[in-house]
Amino acid sequence: MLSIYDQGPPPPCPTPFNLAAHVLAHADDAPDKIALAVVGLSGAERWSYGRLKAAVLGTATGLKDLGLKPGEIVLLRLGNTVEFPIAYLGAIAAGLVPVPTSSQLTEREVAKIAAELSPRGVFRGDGIACPDLPGVVMIDEAALAAMRDLPPAAYDMGDPDRLGYIVYTSGTSGNARAVGHAHRAIWARQMMHEGWYGLTAEDRLMHAGAFNWTYTLGTGLMDPWSVGATALIPAAGVDPQALPLLMKRHEATIFAAAPGVYRKILNDHAKIDLPRLRHGLTAGEKLSAQIREEWKTAAGTELYEAFGMSECSTFISGAPARPSRPGTLGAPQPGRRVALVDPEGAPVPLGEVGTIAVSRRDPGLMLGYIGAEAETQARMRGEWFLTGDLGAMDGDGMISYQGRADDMMNAGGYRVSPLEVEAALNGIPGITEIGVTDVEVKPDTRLIWAFYTGPEALDEQSLLALAAERLARYKQPRGFLHVTDLPRNPNGKLKRRALAPLWQAAREGA
Repeated sequence: MLSIYDQGPPPPCPTPFNLAAHVLAHADDAPDKIALAVVGLSGAERWSYGRLKAAVLGTATGLKDLGLKPGEIVLLRLGNTVEFPIAYLGAIAAGLVPVPTSSQLTEREVAKIAAELSPRGVFRGDGIACPDLPGVVMIDEAALAAMRDLPPAAYDMGDPDRLGYIVYTSGTSGNARAVGHAHRAIWARQMMHEGWYGLTAEDRLMHAGAFNWTYTLGTGLMDPWSVGATALIPAAGVDPQALPLLMKRHEATIFAAAPGVYRKILNDHAKIDLPRLRHGLTAGEKLSAQIREEWKTAAGTELYEAFGMSECSTFISGAPARPSRPGTLGAPQPGRRVALVDPEGAPVPLGEVGTIAVSRRDPGLMLGYIGAEAETQARMRGEWFLTGDLGAMDGDGMISYQGRADDMMNAGGYRVSPLEVEAALNGIPGITEIGVTDVEVKPDTRLIWAFYTGPEALDEQSLLALAAERLARYKQPRGFLHVTDLPRNPNGKLKRRALAPLWQAAREGA
């Protein structure tokens, strides 16, 4: 028996189609229902489905009035505010291609994105880094807010396979890659509703992330809205220790967060009283058995883990209807075709370790890396798109995670390429060579660390300041270690997996 999971394809996406129209379809039959509550300790800002749809389609009108045309790219440089999802959906409703980006990106990083994508417009929030871009339409938050009251535009309907939005991910080549997704990607996410969330229109789903994180944008907003549920998002500045209180106060039935957020909550709460909570969801990094068990003891609910990536969202998970077995990620969601393959793309026998791969026919799979056709094809082996993660499948389709096949790092739920960080830090005076990896500073907590050679150790605070100028916060090393030599194999290639023991030895010797 081979390591292939296939229980039949999902229903085909209808045509013509528009992602925003699908997300807001329930605004017509339940205009007064609360779609979004931005919750804080002193109150909540509430948006009904009718108000949300009006704001989105008014924004679409405003963007069209500026001369922006379907197919043109717009860059989102907005903060953790409700303007982010409204602008995102407004752009898609108008047929534009939005590019949500982290507000943590530096001006240097944004300039590189702009050079690659040549955006026609930029949505710019106060205090968010963005270079001057001659000829690009700059739209500030005040202008976006004013568009909400304009007459509604008609949705730009079309081929579900056309480019709908772009997200950035750290590439294995060391360059952050622009991942192009079709409008149909939101249709494909329906496989997650039963295969991971157990989501219904009656749910009140709280996501712990910020509006401008793609995990929040999908799991916390687009998916609840597409089924007519209520999304609960903590207001900017809410500390994780206050989340249980907000969940109880606003009757959350599902909670979604990265594993690190659960750990922070558990550090402050031995017992959590959440009478309406049915279960929690987690993704972004591997969930430890310890956090899973401690949450179950403290809150009395299960955590359901999902595995995915920017190129295909999540496609392997546990779910209320099909819990994962201990030690596994769960199974592929119904409708997916997934295999564990060898380097040539042939499925391996059940029980053997192979690369986790998803069929290139999956409707949620990216269209490709924008402007990088060769790298897109390098991830393909015949029918399969290779994730770069290793696993083993049992006879029931459950997959146990076996680690990365490369050196990609995980920093607080963000995948970061060490090559990207090293490239940004190369050329610092006094550094001859540099290598980075993530290290486990305490159970379930990993941080990026840099290791460098040079004539002498440099001032660490100066190095941290230089890193802050060149890299988004989540990509920055949290420490620098001067070493005599970087570990290399007989061919001279850097052995990044040998860097962490150097950090451990330095810590033990301190």
